[in-house]
Amino acid sequence: FSFMIRGCFRATSAAIALLSARNLTARFLCSTAAVMAATLSDLKFDNRTLRALPLDKEERNFVREVKGACFSRVQPTPVKNPELIAASPSALRLLGLDPAAVDAPDFVEIMSGNKVAQGSEPAAHCYCGHQFGSFAGQLGDGAAMYLGEVVNQEGERWELQLKGAGLTPYSRTADGRKVLRSSVREFLCSEAMHFLGVPTTRAGSVVTSESRVTRDVFYTGNIIQEKCSIVSRIAPTFLRFGSFEIFKDTDDMTGRAGPSVEHKKDMLPRMLDYTVEAFYPHIHEKYGDREERYLHFFREIVERTAELVAGWQSVGWCHGVLNTDNMSIVGLTIDYGPFGFLDRYNPAHICNGSDDTGRYAFQNQPKICKWNLGKLAEAIADVLPIEKTTPVLQTFDALYAGAFQRRMFAKLGIFHTKDGDSVDRELAFVEQLLNTMEKTAADFTNVFRILCSFDPENPEAVLPQLMKQLTPLQTLRGAIKTRIPADKLPMLAILSESNPRMIMQLGLSPEFIQQELKRHEQKATLARLSQEELDATSMQLWKEVLQAYQGVLEADNARQPDQHIPRQQQQQERAEHMRKTNPAFILRNFVAQRAIERAERGDYAEVRRVLDRLQRPFEEEEGDLLPPEVCNDEICVTCSS
Repeated sequence: FSFMIRGCFRATSAAIALLSARNLTARFLCSTAAVMAATLSDLKFDNRTLRALPLDKEERNFVREVKGACFSRVQPTPVKNPELIAASPSALRLLGLDPAAVDAPDFVEIMSGNKVAQGSEPAAHCYCGHQFGSFAGQLGDGAAMYLGEVVNQEGERWELQLKGAGLTPYSRTADGRKVLRSSVREFLCSEAMHFLGVPTTRAGSVVTSESRVTRDVFYTGNIIQEKCSIVSRIAPTFLRFGSFEIFKDTDDMTGRAGPSVEHKKDMLPRMLDYTVEAFYPHIHEKYGDREERYLHFFREIVERTAELVAGWQSVGWCHGVLNTDNMSIVGLTIDYGPFGFLDRYNPAHICNGSDDTGRYAFQNQPKICKWNLGKLAEAIADVLPIEKTTPVLQTFDALYAGAFQRRMFAKLGIFHTKDGDSVDRELAFVEQLLNTMEKTAADFTNVFRILCSFDPENPEAVLPQLMKQLTPLQTLRGAIKTRIPADKLPMLAILSESNPRMIMQLGLSPEFIQQELKRHEQKATLARLSQEELDATSMQLWKEVLQAYQGVLEADNARQPDQHIPRQQQQQERAEHMRKTNPAFILRNFVAQRAIERAERGDYAEVRRVLDRLQRPFEEEEGDLLPPEVCNDEICVTCSS
């Protein structure tokens, strides 16, 4: 079990990280020693979490504050005529489930919540969280339900969860349901991230029904009826940073406190001991002193989180809602909401239409993850003093930089650097490349894929392909959206420098004001340019990038231990490795939306086709490298689900 968690995070290069993620699946695909379960009813449940952590004494299911408990027992609410949209055999194998089990009569019944499998003990988890920087108090599983922990034929333990299965004590003013569009997105992206080699929770199935709920998709008052849908999720655990914030003292800013603050003395050590023993057994076994054990646990979650966010940045993925309650305690991508992959490279990209200030913009993700780790440190400060966690937290920036460097070097075919080598030239090139991608509005994924074909002996051969990946001027003018009127921006800019605290009180931030100034400047510049002028400037920038790349690869070849390998062979091997690191296919918003629209009409073939394609992201097919005018189709995604 230790291998399952640790394998994704101890990699020394992006390529190794990718292989470890794939090998985990391969072990299940190739296993013939054990007989897989034929149906969900045959799974072996052993619900250790419910035995180890305090349970809510109130067993009636109604919305309330839950004190002194980590879980509340609940029962899923049945839906009308549930129907399977798609299932992931790869994810279901983690449970030890035969792929043919999806055709069994009980599969849809159990995965919709209409039936509870033998040994399953449905429960909802109590947690708190800092949402958009402010402590929100009790949150909890308002729509998700723990079904139990399945021990597969290899002895590995996986938590099985349903998302969208009905009301819980933590549903607040919501209905405990999820709709088809958000469920399909979570299902597809969970699997996409896994096959990209990014640590993630998995999705076993997505089911829809004839039951309906009302939603205001864009918060405009336009209420629509949508189908209730349910995703089954799989992970070693769904515990999160916010799980430990239920003990938080009254917050100075919001006046809210964690529901179990009065139970902190007994419950906090109990939760930490369980977390370390269950999910960090190597630490539990090695360190006898409790405080030392907690410190090494914190050090490892800092390491895992740095590796995780480096994975996001290297594939151009934006989470959208990086609250502390959406941060996994074992370093996985968790809770897929208004996420989005980058099309054109825009570091200030905001994928969540509800994120008015850009707090969770793409470029902010590393510092937000560090901020969230700081909140985790505060949450456990009573048993692990802040003066012990602060030095560990300060290692995050270097850990992230190292992880991001490894992944970017792998994407660019820079393979022969060793510890102690100067990599200033290579790092400067990475910065030059990203800056050029931003200035020319180039497609993030496609540029890296095209560079797999780069030949140092003919550096400009790929230039025509690269030029096709630049967003046309007219599209770019429409894509750059400002949020503050031009006449109000100068005053706010002055205020952000003289009184940043007041800017924060207005729900803004100095960083957001700077980004807004930059967007206004971009719009003004683009208004003056012609397409021909833009193309000429862009071509010159890309020629400079290709010339610099030529020098970087020549320097890398010079570090090759075996100098007798022919240059052509070196180039072929480099290209082969790069094609295993740079995807040709990702879950772009328009790809997901097309599958959703067809599924809403009862046609699930496109969801299944996209799932199949996402399981092979590094295999290039005709039509994968779509032009930017197709990829940049603006689709607004919000937290409404």
